[in-house]
Amino acid sequence: MAETILVTGGAGFIGSHVAEALLADGHEVIVIDDLSSGSREQVPTAATFAALDIRSPEAAALVADAGVTALCHHAAQIEVRTSLLEPKHDADVNLLGLLNLLEAGRGAKLRRVVFASSGGTVYGDVVQRPTPESHACAPLSPYGVSKRAGELYLGYYHAVCGIDCCVLRYANVYGERQNPHGEAGVVAIFAERLLRGDAPLIYGEGLQTRDYIHVSDVVAANRAALSGGEGYHVYNVGTGVETNVLEVCDVLRAELGGPAPRHVDPPGGEQQRSCLDARKIRHELGLAAPLALRDGLARTAAWFRDRSG
Repeated sequence: MAETILVTGGAGFIGSHVAEALLADGHEVIVIDDLSSGSREQVPTAATFAALDIRSPEAAALVADAGVTALCHHAAQIEVRTSLLEPKHDADVNLLGLLNLLEAGRGAKLRRVVFASSGGTVYGDVVQRPTPESHACAPLSPYGVSKRAGELYLGYYHAVCGIDCCVLRYANVYGERQNPHGEAGVVAIFAERLLRGDAPLIYGEGLQTRDYIHVSDVVAANRAALSGGEGYHVYNVGTGVETNVLEVCDVLRAELGGPAPRHVDPPGGEQQRSCLDARKIRHELGLAAPLALRDGLARTAAWFRDRSG
């Protein structure tokens, strides 16, 4: 059944891919983005676009008045280091922005929310890897705290207001259109440096691991969550495979050429290992096995190569 779906952050990396897929599924898609990090050119032409801050009265009015029945919430302050320096700003965007939209939707037609959370930060440093959804959450940054708090607020809105909510705890998402100019997104950062002929910068020995998930698999998780069952659900979205930074760099150098990496002193406070157990979402929502990392890196490298001319 076609719905009116609001995609916040829909001019950004993940949000623009999600918006494209929902349009292809026949939904009416509204995109809200303040363009602080996203690009207007990435918003699908068939989507209705509003250049708004999610904290604004105008954003709330759009949710209340445009017949929005589902919300895919990707707009956020996503930089861990920024959250450490400006925790009030992080909470303002990530919590008050979310609440602004939920309060507008609770008295209107909003029936379902899909929330982009962060599996790499809400769990904190863990011993159990791959980490299941049942693991205790102990975030170590204001960003992780705000994402976890958002999850808890959604639990309230389901229990009290009857809004179905699906929390997606993403692993390290990479792929086409990723912004190479932020702190996150090592794949995009490496790809752009290699294409410029600059050495990729690796913190420490480069043995810190992450669970790298291609954006196409994240899109599939959003589509499945929007059509899933009623209730409040939490799912990891990852591969269950740990890969260190050196391995990622080696694959990208094989695809793009470029100089050997240069090792620099780590900034401190970096999580050393992260890997998510994502069997639950594949079992309950019927998702296919994720794209293999080498295949995803090849696709991503080709996109960056074509963009560079």
